[in-house]
Amino acid sequence: MASNENENGADAARMKAAAEATDLAEEQGLLFDDDVSPLPSDTGYRGPTACNAAGITYRQLDYWARTGLVEPSVRGAAGSGSQRLYSFRDILILKVVKRLLDAGISLQQIRTATAHLRERGTDDLTRVTLMSDGASVYECTSNDEVIDLLQGGQGVFGIAIGGVWREIEGTLAELPSERTAEQAAPSPSDELAARRAARQTG
Repeated sequence: MASNENENGADAARMKAAAEATDLAEEQGLLFDDDVSPLPSDTGYRGPTACNAAGITYRQLDYWARTGLVEPSVRGAAGSGSQRLYSFRDILILKVVKRLLDAGISLQQIRTATAHLRERGTDDLTRVTLMSDGASVYECTSNDEVIDLLQGGQGVFGIAIGGVWREIEGTLAELPSERTAEQAAPSPSDELAARRAARQTG
C-alpha cells in the first residue's frame, strides 16, 4: 500500500515538473510553431547590415568569416574593394552564434552547432531549438525534447531558431539589401561581345 502511495506521489511530482517545464518553455518561446515567412532567396546583405541585424561588431563578422565560422554564402570578399554579401540564413546563424557566445558557450561547441545548422534545409531550421547546459549544445526538434531537457535540469537556456528568424526579419525590413540578380546582369562590355558574336555568326 505504501509503495502505491509512493508511486502516486512520484507520478504527481513528475507531472508537476513536466507542467513547469512546459510553462517555462512557452514563456521563453522555445516551443515550435510554423509562423515564419519564406526566405528571400535573391537578396544579399552587406557586412554592416549583417552586423546590425545580428547585433555583432564588424571585427567579429570579419574574424568569423576569415576563420570559416560563418562565411557569406551570397558573395565572399575577393580582393580589395569587393563587398561580402550575406544571405538571410547567414545572418540567422550569426545571431545564433552571438547568443551562444553571450551564454558562455565555447567556440568549439559553437562551431559544431553551426555546422549542424548549415547542413539543415531552411524549412528544418525553424523547427530547431538549441538548448545548452553551459558546456554542451543540444539540438531539439520537438516540444517533448525541449521539455525533457528543461525537466532534467540540463537545459540552462535555449534559443528557438524560429523566434530568432522573426526578429531578424523585422530588423532587415528596415535595412538596405541588394538583389543578387543584379550581380548576374551582363556588363556593357559583355553585351558588346555578345552583339559582335551574333553579327559574326549571322
